[in-house]
Amino acid sequence: MHRRETERLLVAIRQAQAAPARVALATVVRVKGSAYRREGTRMLVRRDGTYECALSGGCLEPAVAEVALGVIESGEPRIVTYDLAEDSLWGLDIGCSGAVDVRIERLDDDAMTREWLAVLERGDAAVLATPLAGTSGRLLVRGTGEIVGGLDDPVVERDTIARAHEQLRAPFPQSGPEHIGSSEVFFEISAPPPELVIFGAGHDAVPLAQQATMLDFAVTIVDVRAAYLTVDRFPAATLVSAHFSQFGGSVQLRPGSFALVMNHHVERDRESLRFALDSEAAYVGVLGPRSRYQKLLAGLAADGYVPSASSLSRVRSPVGLSLGAETPEEVALSILGEILAIRRGFEGGFLSGSVRSLHRPEARRLLTSS
Repeated sequence: MHRRETERLLVAIRQAQAAPARVALATVVRVKGSAYRREGTRMLVRRDGTYECALSGGCLEPAVAEVALGVIESGEPRIVTYDLAEDSLWGLDIGCSGAVDVRIERLDDDAMTREWLAVLERGDAAVLATPLAGTSGRLLVRGTGEIVGGLDDPVVERDTIARAHEQLRAPFPQSGPEHIGSSEVFFEISAPPPELVIFGAGHDAVPLAQQATMLDFAVTIVDVRAAYLTVDRFPAATLVSAHFSQFGGSVQLRPGSFALVMNHHVERDRESLRFALDSEAAYVGVLGPRSRYQKLLAGLAADGYVPSASSLSRVRSPVGLSLGAETPEEVALSILGEILAIRRGFEGGFLSGSVRSLHRPEARRLLTSS
């Protein structure tokens, strides 16, 4: 789930706890074929049948809410399968051809639930492992390495912890079920928002920062011109006023972050590029034609700085997808489309003709015309 959806969910949970009122949490734990939302999508159901957030385009929610009312009363979790291809059942003709399994549980005030909700509140890196079959218990693996809770089967617990650590190290961890020995375990991921650091606060950075925020990126704007760094222009971004000679103490480019060089000033762009190449940023985008990027590299070489091939492999120039973008808003869309594709392991091509999963990069394949 996106951070904004998670925040909505948490507000609804806090309201229910303050009442106090019993509620149920419904989570998509398996998806087979095409579905509107993916594993890890959550929805809160209240005792009066109303709900917060959504698991689909509108077809599943009333049916899930009906089951959830029984779960609230009994306290027994249930996993219910919904076949979205059965238009005669749902009567909405939404065009999905897959099936989803939804785990519905009463949200009780136990220690593990409190721990997990605190993780979601803070946006910490963590994995919640919940067995779907084969064993019982529940465990939480934090990004710090701390483990809370446990599973009844020690072998499954050991392998589950190892897999959770792998998920935490992945560039784009995704919630989903996995077979661990003779058991099936659902891994639910909490991760901090991806970081986007934009070097340059020009007019074209404004729609870029705005759109990136809507996509749940944590945006930082870096510019030496303090007058450009205003809350009115960048209401949701972290603003850093710094000359490139101050980047080392003022700017953080963490492993896996995304950097964009767009100062529209040769010297500032050159030094921003040098700083980004020396960092562990996963992506370094350079605005402008390829010839300008080559000019920046030539300037760095003249100063005796020659980046390694592995550093240069992270650079995208020209930056963005080939959309024929012209306006700042269109350029922002092009750049963020590329970043999203790279972050999730896709190439960013056309979807037309796709015959495999649209959500799993290893399974994605486009048809070619003969």
